[in-house]
Amino acid sequence: MLYLYDGALNVPKILEDWYAQEAQSNYGAYIPFIGTVRSEDGIDGLSFDIYEPILNSWFASWQKKAQEKGAIIKMAHSRGDVLLHESSYIAAVFSPKRRVALEFIDAFVEDFKASAPIWKYDLKDGKRRYALERSTAIKGSGLLAN
Repeated sequence: MLYLYDGALNVPKILEDWYAQEAQSNYGAYIPFIGTVRSEDGIDGLSFDIYEPILNSWFASWQKKAQEKGAIIKMAHSRGDVLLHESSYIAAVFSPKRRVALEFIDAFVEDFKASAPIWKYDLKDGKRRYALERSTAIKGSGLLAN
């Protein structure tokens, strides 16, 4: 369950919807992670571009891993501009046991930062600039990738 939104995420609504969707699913743990745009380097916010075909494939592989443990993962991410103190990313794991959810949310968020095809731009002085110093190269990308 991957959800993409234009602009900032409505965190209370998304979390409420996800909880309602799974309330009768007999999961013992629901662990969300919320990413918020923080003030740094004088930015006004961030902007995001997403390559959806690769993101869908990457997310499907995580769903399969979760299903093998009896769990599910949900993720929401913003496209376009998100201002300071707004949310651009929410991930949540629902699982029968808390240990599975705790381990999966940590691994999922870390792999998201390393592997998801989402490009981040700083919004500063009315301009959109690639945030190279805060970006991570995607494994296997680039001209000289193995």
